[in-house]
Amino acid sequence: MKILTPNYYYDSIYEVDLDLLKKNKIEGLIIDIDNTLVGWDTLLPTITVKEWLEKLVTLGFNICLVSNNNQKRVMYFSKELNIPFIYQARKPMKKNFLAAMEILETTNQRTAIIGDQIFTDVLGGNRLGLTTILVKPIKSKEFWWTNFVRKIERRVIKKVIK
Repeated sequence: MKILTPNYYYDSIYEVDLDLLKKNKIEGLIIDIDNTLVGWDTLLPTITVKEWLEKLVTLGFNICLVSNNNQKRVMYFSKELNIPFIYQARKPMKKNFLAAMEILETTNQRTAIIGDQIFTDVLGGNRLGLTTILVKPIKSKEFWWTNFVRKIERRVIKKVIK
């Protein structure tokens, strides 16, 4: 179960302890979009999300958005943000986590992943030794496959989150 256990677990991105990340020498943040930053059916970043991302940059974090979603969705979401992104990432596969770290110019010890899914974000990040941060999904209504996986995730969360 260790491979599925996040280093940190928060109710939302806004509760992530940025000072703790700085203290742990985290410089790069790989951030999921759907149900992490906004609901999976929200097309554009909200003003609050934009402000939070700007705060991260002001604090010196480098950011790369990494999503399993398609090019059109990720490009449309990201166009106003001026933040690099990777679409169709196929998380938890290592390839695009490594690509994101190359974009961020960081190592695994200096990179954290923030996402809402254990079997994509946390598993992928833990496989590479990243700091993994799990947040609760923003919306409960999702695609049928994700709803199925969430049922399994809830059982895992009860075992690994203490």
